[in-house]
Amino acid sequence: MWAAAQTAAVRELDPASSAAGSTSVCDAATQWTHPTMLSLVPLLKLKGMFKAKGGRSRSGTDHDMDDLEMQVVRYKPEGLDALCKTTRFSRKELQMMYRGFKQECPTGMVNEDTFKDIYAQFFPQGDASQYAHYVFQLFDQNRNGHISFEDFVLGLSVLARGTVTEKLNWAFNLYDINHDGYITKDEMLDIVSSIYDMLGAYTEPMVEENTAHDHVEAVFEKMDLNKDGVITLDEFMECCLKDDAIIRGLAVLDTVL
Repeated sequence: MWAAAQTAAVRELDPASSAAGSTSVCDAATQWTHPTMLSLVPLLKLKGMFKAKGGRSRSGTDHDMDDLEMQVVRYKPEGLDALCKTTRFSRKELQMMYRGFKQECPTGMVNEDTFKDIYAQFFPQGDASQYAHYVFQLFDQNRNGHISFEDFVLGLSVLARGTVTEKLNWAFNLYDINHDGYITKDEMLDIVSSIYDMLGAYTEPMVEENTAHDHVEAVFEKMDLNKDGVITLDEFMECCLKDDAIIRGLAVLDTVL
C-alpha cells in the first residue's frame, strides 16, 4: 500500500524517472516504507515551485539580479552574495529561482494561502492544503505568516543539497508539529494523513480507514526505543541512519536545479 502510493507520487513528481536510461526514482520509492521518506517525496516539487516561465534577455537577467539585491536587503540584511555563502546554491541558481519567485509573488513574500494554492497546482488530484500548511510552518522561520525568498532558499538548500543528518533533522521537525522536541503518535498520524489526502487518487489501492494508523503504530514500535510513547530526535536519527532504504531514498533529494 505505502510503496504503491510512494511510487505513484514520485512518478507524478518526476515523470523523467520513468524514462529509459534514467535513474529510477520509482524503484527507490518502492523501498520507502517509512513515513520519513513518504513525507519527503512531495518536496521534490519544491525545486520547480518557483521556476521562471519563459525566456529572458541579458538585460532582463541583469535587472533581476539587481532586483534580487534590493528585494532581499529590504527584509533581511543579506543580498545575493550572502545567500551564496549561507546556502549551497550558486549565484546562477539563486538568480533563476528568484525570477520564478518574483513571477509568482511580486511582493517578494509568500503567505500561507498563496503557498497552498501553488502546492495545489502540483497535486490537483487531492487536497494538499494541510500538508502545505505543515511545510509552510517549517519554511516560515520567523513565524510572521510569510515566507521570504531567503526563507525559501535556506530551506530548499537543506533538502536539495544538505547532508543526510540535515535532511533527517528537517524531517523530524516536520513531524514535531508543536516543536517540543518529541514526535507523538498523533503528530505522525496528522502528517501521514495529510500526505494521503494530498496524493488523492494516486493512492492505489484506495486507502482504508485504519491504514495510516496501523502504519504509525508499527513505526513507533520500531523507533520508540525506550517505549515512553514519543520519539526523540536521537531515537529518530538512530533508527533512520541504520535504514539503508532511507539513506538511499534521501539521495533522490540531491537535485540539480
